Amino acid sequence: MADDAALAVEETPSVQKPVSRFTRWYRSPLFNVIIAGLISFTQPGIWNALNSTGAGGQQEPYLVNGANSLTFGIMAFGCAIFALLANKFGVKNILILGTLGYAPYSAALYVNNRYGVEWFVLLGGATCGLGASALWASEGAIALGYGSVKDRGKFTGIWLGLRELGQLIGASIQLALNANDGKRGKVSYTTYLILISLQCLGLPLAFLISPPSKVIRPDGSKVEDPTKKKAILGEVTKMWKLLKRKQMYLLIPVLIGFNWNTTYLGIYQTRYFSVRARTLASLTSGIAATAANIFWGWFYDLKIWSRPQLAKITWGLFSVIMASVFAWQVTNEYKYANSTPAVTLDWDLPGFGRGFASMVIMRFMNESHYVFVYWIIGAFFDDLETLTLAVGIVRSFESVGSCLAFGIGAAKVAPMVNLVIAFAMFGITVPATTFAVLLVPERPEHNKIPGNFSVCHVSQSREGGAHDPTRGDCDGQKGSGVNSGWAAVAAPGP
Repeated sequence: MADDAALAVEETPSVQKPVSRFTRWYRSPLFNVIIAGLISFTQPGIWNALNSTGAGGQQEPYLVNGANSLTFGIMAFGCAIFALLANKFGVKNILILGTLGYAPYSAALYVNNRYGVEWFVLLGGATCGLGASALWASEGAIALGYGSVKDRGKFTGIWLGLRELGQLIGASIQLALNANDGKRGKVSYTTYLILISLQCLGLPLAFLISPPSKVIRPDGSKVEDPTKKKAILGEVTKMWKLLKRKQMYLLIPVLIGFNWNTTYLGIYQTRYFSVRARTLASLTSGIAATAANIFWGWFYDLKIWSRPQLAKITWGLFSVIMASVFAWQVTNEYKYANSTPAVTLDWDLPGFGRGFASMVIMRFMNESHYVFVYWIIGAFFDDLETLTLAVGIVRSFESVGSCLAFGIGAAKVAPMVNLVIAFAMFGITVPATTFAVLLVPERPEHNKIPGNFSVCHVSQSREGGAHDPTRGDCDGQKGSGVNSGWAAVAAPGP
């Protein structure tokens, strides 16, 4: 009798505890994306606010360009390494590490601005590189993989909007503190104190993130935990196989070369703009980036065109606009470099709009490029593990380009030379990116790199009914799919 009773207990299905409304909200993809956005607000958002003033707000760009080159040099390897570690030790743990590197860099800028200490800026560049590598490998995976496909456009819009809010608030603080300085020079050192305090909020926020296994999606589908039974060497093999796919290696030129102009823009601001005009540039850069995120997030969710058509239309527009704005900027640089006496562009002076507008348009296009590249990655791949590895690859090659660009910027070459190199680098990106655009499918593929776990987008309804066949396909089960575009972006900095 006792054995029969024990057998009966073993055969009884396990009863799951009811989940409270608070737990469903706390563990929801939406809550996690909001927290990821707030973390991005405190880390790269504030970094962008400082960097968009040109040279981190300093009077001369060369030391900061050297530190940025060091930052991106570390990220060139660090992003891929931390992507592997995130799949081994969990995205939350790596995210926590990622919040530790930005504040020391901002503190170094403060010390240099006030006391002239230079070595601390280079050390801060190193800590920023390590922190940014960990942050982007984990935060990108959370923003791309926690939500279901149909929600990704909305979720990434929230994430990116909060990130840009960091630049907007940071830039507003800078403008308020420097609004009366109509001469060239460096921003007030009190600017850094407020921004450093904001960056310190990233660490406690990171502890609020849920690991993938505990995320509760509204439709009942699960987020696969990529940390299960993972070996680092196996993840390296998978990343190498992913890199050898056409969808990835054709994007390498655009990752390295598209926003090479960021270094030039920093030199351009320090050489020709007043302090308050530079802080205004930081604010308008944030507005331009926010506009780019909102517009392209909306555009990629349109049902008028298929995903392949959207990709072709977008890249065609990018190629024409970027070529035009580069030609415009060459004429501006030639005019200002040969002006006697030396030109200082301030909003009270005539001709300010011409020099300022081209810079804002270029900032808009740089942000648009990030949205475009990450949207393509999302169009190619779907599962959390592959997306984590893909984000690591993307950020690594973007960092290679930034490292080289800032290295040239630190070498004190003429601004026109820097601009011409940036123009040439953009031209090199066009052929390979065009071929990559032609590979964009209508739906993300579900056959991952060999060795990955298989993910089926088969979910039960809220009432516990049968699975929804429109969620996707797996193991030969075809569904109609969801024509929902989505985008994710990395900041034009670490």
